[in-house]
This record gives sequence, C-alpha cells and structure tokens, in this order.
Amino acid sequence: MKVNFLGAARTVTGTQVLVEVNNSKILLDCGLFQGKRAESYQYNQQFKFLPKDIDVLLLSHAHIDHSGNIPNLVKQGFSNSIIATNATASLAQVMLRDSAHIQEADVQYVNKKRARRGEPSVEPLFTIKDAEIACDLFSPVEYNQSFEVADGVKVTFVDSGHILGSASVILDIKEQNEQKRLWFSGDVGRDNLPLLHDPIMPDQTDYLIMECTYGDKNHHDPEIAYEEFKEVTSKTIRRGGKIIIPAFAVGRTQELVYFLNRMLANKDIPPVPIFVDSPLAVNATDIFKKYSYLFDEETQKFIQEGNHQALSNPYLTYTHSVEESKKINDIKGSAVIISASGMAETGRILHHLRNNIENPLNTILIVSWQAPYTLGRRLAERQKTVRIFGQLFNRRAEISTIGGLSAHADQNKLLEYAKSSQKTLRGLYLIHGEEKSANVLMEKLEENHIAPVYFPNRYDFVEI
Repeated sequence: MKVNFLGAARTVTGTQVLVEVNNSKILLDCGLFQGKRAESYQYNQQFKFLPKDIDVLLLSHAHIDHSGNIPNLVKQGFSNSIIATNATASLAQVMLRDSAHIQEADVQYVNKKRARRGEPSVEPLFTIKDAEIACDLFSPVEYNQSFEVADGVKVTFVDSGHILGSASVILDIKEQNEQKRLWFSGDVGRDNLPLLHDPIMPDQTDYLIMECTYGDKNHHDPEIAYEEFKEVTSKTIRRGGKIIIPAFAVGRTQELVYFLNRMLANKDIPPVPIFVDSPLAVNATDIFKKYSYLFDEETQKFIQEGNHQALSNPYLTYTHSVEESKKINDIKGSAVIISASGMAETGRILHHLRNNIENPLNTILIVSWQAPYTLGRRLAERQKTVRIFGQLFNRRAEISTIGGLSAHADQNKLLEYAKSSQKTLRGLYLIHGEEKSANVLMEKLEENHIAPVYFPNRYDFVEI
C-alpha cells in the first residue's frame, strides 16, 4: 500500500491524501488550497494524478479546505462515486455551489481589471455547472456502516465531532494476506461542543493519519465561551445597543444560535430580534435541522425537556433576500445580527458593520481566529479607523473577542486521540498543521512514547 500526501502537508489547507492499494486508487478528501490568488490557482489546478484514474473519493466533511476542489476534479475527468455521510453530502452540495458562484464572480472581477490593462482573460477554476455535475456523484452513507470500496478494502465512517456530519474514515485493508487498519482522522473535534457528539477515538489502528492544527496549544472550555457570550450580549442589550457578529456560515453560526436559544430559555437575556443574515448560513441551518437526529444528547435533552428548538425561536429571523437584509437597518434598539463572512472580508456582514461601527452603544463580537490583513483582524486589534467598501470609518463600537469555540481538537485531545491506539500503532502521520504546531505536538507524542511519528512534506509518500 502506498500513501501519498498531496495536500495539507505542513499547512492547514487543501487536504488531499491518495491511497494506492490492490490496484485501486482511493482519494481521501479533495480540499481547496486557500492562499494568495495566483499561487492558489496554480496549486489547485494541477493534480499529481489523472482524475479519471481515481476509483472512489471518500470525503471526511464539507468544509471547503477538505471538499472545495471536487468540482475541478470532476471537470478534469473524475466520474466515480463521492462517498460521505448523509449530512456531509447535503452540506457539501450547498457549499460547492456557493464556492462555484464565488469562483465565477471573482474571475469576472479580475477579468475587468485585466481587460483595462490589455491582458487576456482567465477562466475560473471551476463553474457552477461543474459543481452541479459533482453534486450528482455523491453517494451518502450512514455512520458506522461498513462497505467495500475496492478489492480487499472495507470502509467505515465514524463521527469525528468537528461539524455536523464530519467523519473519520476507517480503511480496513487486506493486502497480500495481511490485514491492516488505516485511520484517517479528517478534522478532529472537541469534547462538549454545542450540538455535536464527542469524537470517536481510533481503535486497533495500525496507521493513523491525524490532523494537528492546534498541536501546540489547549483551548478554553466551550462553556466558558458561552458565559462570555452571554455577558457581552446582556451588557449590550442593557445599554440599548446591537451585537454584530461576523461568523462562518457552517458550524459557527449554528453554535451561536443554539447558545442564544439557551440564554432565552433560561431568561438570561430579554427577548430581542435575532437575525441570521447569510444565504449560505440559512441553507446550512436548514440542513442542520433536517439532520437534527445527529445532535448530541445534551441538545436532544434541551429540545425534549424544555420544548425548545435548537436552531429556531419566535424572535429569530433567517433572512433570504437582499430586501430582507436591508430591512434590518431599520431596527431600532437592541438586536443580534449574525452574518458572514467569518473574517469580515466579503458578504452581507460588511453592510452591517458599515451601518453600526460608529455607534458606541453597539458591540462587534469576534468569535473566531482572524487571519492577518483581514478586516476581522483589524477589528480584533481594536484599530480606531477601518476601511469598509473603500470608505474610512471611525470605530466607536465596542469590540469584544471570545475564544474557546474552535471546532478543532487541542493538544490534549490530539494526544488522547493518538494514545487510544498506542498498543497497535505502527506509524503516525501528522497533516493539516503548520510546522510550529506539529513540532510541539511531536515532542509531546515522544514524551508519551508514541512512535514512530512523521510530518510529511507535500508530495511525500510512504509504502506501508
């Protein structure tokens, strides 16, 4: 068996692992590499294999850094099954269509600038039509259902606790009369995250491919984040202000809505209008509701005992049209506005920030890590003036930041994850992590006598 590390090697984007076994080629994830425009286009355009030769694609979850290059894979010749859990298949189809729309819009903008400079136009990485064709290839399965994908290769998806539908992928392989278990973690979640079950730990695993995004740090308890969110929300409401929250559309938005529902159910905050203003978030939330049977025991108890819904309440509006979004500007007094994008670079959140940033009664709440040079980072740094739509604004709104909501396992959880198969482990391969986090985690793994551990470069491969 040959394992090729083709993406998310020494970085945290573009996950892609190719397993060659028994004359079959099995692709684990097909993520979009996200970075500088020109570099990303070249990176994503070129596969190190012929897409038509891939026998099956196993998708761990719907996040774009794991699924986003699927339409391009299909465009270049892949036409076999994409196997994922039911919830992942539904979320991925929504997200791939949205991503294709962004690809087309970005290229249209770039081509206008290129035309003014007399340069030839460029093509999008993929189109909405490519995404539609890709969506037709999905073959959904349930958790814990074992099935054969190739000669001697049986696959099982188990809950990884990262987002709704996310899975670790178990490959039980019989090769040359030898039985091996390869466990691909996908993105590992955390214990006690809202809505989600805790991650399933690797069992009797010979070879583990594990993400290590936060291998160098530990997170605050999610319940502390809830208490901080409650304090910020109630304080802003008391002074008559609005809470403006840039939030990622899939995962983070639904967590925040559930937290607000808990606050309302417990009467920790008075009823105020709450808006989720992001087409992708609205579509994703509909999918969360469809698969609510996947919510964890705490959420099910909240629903059953209190007769509450996890993701809806009488004060909550999911906006669909631009007109509905614009009407939010007319709201007087307190309100909570959750909108995308999560780093405040694009989308409807920019309009809400522009309309509310100069009012000292309001709070802009940052609930996730913000990449350098983004508007979200400038807000998190509490800069006095920021540029929105090319116009400078004096930032008078209060800025609050909340940590502890990351959906990725921290160092302690990753150690627990690796140790769960310590007695059988013959090789541990770290991916989806920067060098700094991986090096710290490798030291911890060595201290815990977990070996051998590898941190492959992009395009490295191993024979196992």
